[in-house]
Amino acid sequence: MKLAVVGGGSTYTPELIDGFARLRDVLPVDELVLVDPAADRLELVGGLARRIFARQGHPGRITWTADLDAGVDGADAVLLQLRVGGQAARNQDETWPLECGCVGQETTGAGGLAKALRTVPVVLDIAERVRRRNPDAWIVDFTNPVGIVTRALLTAGHRAVGLCNVAIGFQRKFARLLDVAPEDVQLEHVGLNHLTWERAVRVGGEDVLPKLIAEHGDAIAADLHMPRTLVERLGLVPSYYLRYYYQHDEVVRELRTKPSRAAEVAAMEKELLRMYGDPALDEKPELLGKRGGAFYSEAAVALTSSLLNDTGDVQVVNALNNGTLPFLPDDAVIEVPATVGAHGATPVPVRPLEPLYAGLVANVTAYEHLALEAALKGGRDRVFDALLAHPLIGQIAYAERLTDELLAHNREHLAWA
Repeated sequence: MKLAVVGGGSTYTPELIDGFARLRDVLPVDELVLVDPAADRLELVGGLARRIFARQGHPGRITWTADLDAGVDGADAVLLQLRVGGQAARNQDETWPLECGCVGQETTGAGGLAKALRTVPVVLDIAERVRRRNPDAWIVDFTNPVGIVTRALLTAGHRAVGLCNVAIGFQRKFARLLDVAPEDVQLEHVGLNHLTWERAVRVGGEDVLPKLIAEHGDAIAADLHMPRTLVERLGLVPSYYLRYYYQHDEVVRELRTKPSRAAEVAAMEKELLRMYGDPALDEKPELLGKRGGAFYSEAAVALTSSLLNDTGDVQVVNALNNGTLPFLPDDAVIEVPATVGAHGATPVPVRPLEPLYAGLVANVTAYEHLALEAALKGGRDRVFDALLAHPLIGQIAYAERLTDELLAHNREHLAWA
């Protein structure tokens, strides 16, 4: 089995490599190719990846290349984890929206739109080149904004499934609180990427979410940075990304008082790359846990194994709606439990979504449709329309100013601008 990781020079990659090494019985990888245009980073990350495999006795071969076509040639699956513009572009996404009084974040609001505009054309080019080299290969997308990027891939007819680590993070967290094995915890996870709610947590068929909230409400609320009273009132657990919607103005005030997350990550990456260059290092360093992407490797291994081995198990992924949430169009991409196998991902039936959540999901889905239109076709008017439709913006003056700022900060990445 051959896998390729596009964006393989990312400091995330050793987390992924560690998962491949530990879970080799689930996903027996013979060859793993790291693909990235940054040759200096590839040398550091690739060297550590080989040492991790060697330490854990994995017989697979790890290589790296800047040549995308060569890297994906013959691959059974291609994992996408790229960041167009790097942390510098992310830093802009997280700062200039704040000047307009709007959340600065890399996956939602104006910053999330900027990332989508930069990313979608690049990902579609990569996917088309993968299809030409190997039309049967699966594409697993971990590249943000996952919902929009996955929708772009599926709309273009690619064999793709989107992946996020939010659900597996909740599963692991709840398992620790309940003192049970993670695989015994099933989530009723519903919504869009980075816009989800845990409506039930089942262990042995019993919904233990009320018990979780009653006994561990303080810890859950603290992780979400939301009031416990809200969690109790809702009777479910929102994703921490819902804070951008439920507490927008408070978040803006907070973000204005501290360095951007991109600045923090850039400093962390510098130290991580220094550590990766140490020939004695043969395991992922503890610092990597602060980088983000917790449990990404376990989720990626499980999804890739199911696609290639046709297991037919249920995992939380990003897939086409196709009537699952009847108030959304079929071609919307939703994040829900789905049956995964050689056919791809088919969402399992879900209970009707209450108006409190359905309204926001419908609104953000409409924004994502307009965002994809802007990413595919370009044009200032399309950018403005997407921003005006976004529930975190929605005002003419804000949308006008944010459109100008977005274009000014991203011209080098937008062929049409």
